[in-house]
Amino acid sequence: MQATRKRQTNNIQTSTQNRKIVSRENASSEKSPKFHLDLWLWLTLENWILDFGRPIIMIVLPLEWFPLNKPSAGDYFHMAYNVITPILLLKLVERSPKVLSRSAVYLCIITLVMGASIHLVGDSINHRLLLSGYQLHLSVRENPIIKDLKPASLIDSFELLYYYDEQLGHLMWYIPYFLIFFLYFTGCFTKTKEQNVIPLSGWLLLGPSALYYWYLVTEGQIFELFLLIFVAMVAMVMLQQRKGLRPDINGLFLLGSFTGTMVLVVVWVTYLWNDPDLRKKYPGLLYVPEPWSYYSLHVKDSH
Repeated sequence: MQATRKRQTNNIQTSTQNRKIVSRENASSEKSPKFHLDLWLWLTLENWILDFGRPIIMIVLPLEWFPLNKPSAGDYFHMAYNVITPILLLKLVERSPKVLSRSAVYLCIITLVMGASIHLVGDSINHRLLLSGYQLHLSVRENPIIKDLKPASLIDSFELLYYYDEQLGHLMWYIPYFLIFFLYFTGCFTKTKEQNVIPLSGWLLLGPSALYYWYLVTEGQIFELFLLIFVAMVAMVMLQQRKGLRPDINGLFLLGSFTGTMVLVVVWVTYLWNDPDLRKKYPGLLYVPEPWSYYSLHVKDSH
């Protein structure tokens, strides 16, 4: 009898402790997570320095420091980006309030690294072509330094290089990149009744973040992908609102950054809507010129 009473007492104590743990977990899940200032700051800095700053550093530094048959400063920037970015994205996923699919995250990270590495090689050679007179606003076959190559089969090789650099490399890089952000965003919803407000540090990062993604979308020629992800995020917000959920502070920052990017893309396209030369290179309904093509056409020769 005493042993039975002890077991009953232990069972009651165990169930009480379990209820307390569950209640604490539920209470903590209803609280909005803190703003990930460290991760968003590091992502913004490395995007601007290692990606956007990559072609600029190659223009600024003297050519004698980096011979054409050796990696340039921009190539080393690209190598660092290919290592640091996956780590930061994995850290961001680890802080998701929702447990995300490990298989999906690992597949995205592996594909991203592979695509960015393909782009590293293609972009490195493309920079050397620029130093030899290659013009970005023209197609491969229309470039003066390419169209007179002998034998003519060499032009096909350069078109293959362009395909790896500007098409396959970009798709394998940017599709998993934005998918990880979307997967993270799906877990950024809370039932808290408190109004989530982006802190001052978030507002200071919002502009540079949106401006970088504008560069990524336009230069990477991935507006269709970005538009799809953005529409999916807005649809997710509308769907979750019906369940009484709203984006937490980090979800609001990500959504705000992408909204700013969309506005900048619209302004960019409107500004260059009637440019005949860029229209020729970027035909079709979704006309989104690349910034470096604009630089090659309108800015480079004006100095």
